Amino acid sequence: MPTAPNNDIDDVDRRMLEALAADARMSLKELAQAAGLSSPSAAERLRRLEERGVIKAFTIDIDPAALGYPLQAIVRIRPLPGQLHVVQRIVEETPEFVECDKVTGDDCFIARLVVRSMAQLDAILDKVAEKAETSTSMVKASPVKRRLPPLA
Repeated sequence: MPTAPNNDIDDVDRRMLEALAADARMSLKELAQAAGLSSPSAAERLRRLEERGVIKAFTIDIDPAALGYPLQAIVRIRPLPGQLHVVQRIVEETPEFVECDKVTGDDCFIARLVVRSMAQLDAILDKVAEKAETSTSMVKASPVKRRLPPLA
């Protein structure tokens, strides 16, 4: 069931969020133009969006393959009894785990892993396998990248 739209977000805020999602490095002048505002008005709205927690950070999108990590995997992790916190710490301390969600269901974690080789993947999974059962799927493509939720 869809949730009710956030009444605190108006059309101008939506235009600003969409513009920033497309290019978080755009200048304040460009952002103001995209939203149909003056630069001072855009700056004030931007400040309020940050204060309200709508905007948590301005970030970049890096291609792991360009940094020498051509392989990505999604790893479903089910810690052995009493090992939840140990497994979570292993994932947090392994920099090749670039995302991890704690989830409901049979598995406790679903994580994204970037690696340089299958040998590296095996070595990382071996550390986790001592404390958890894993199920790994290699990522072939990402047809939907991280994007904004519907703002309407």
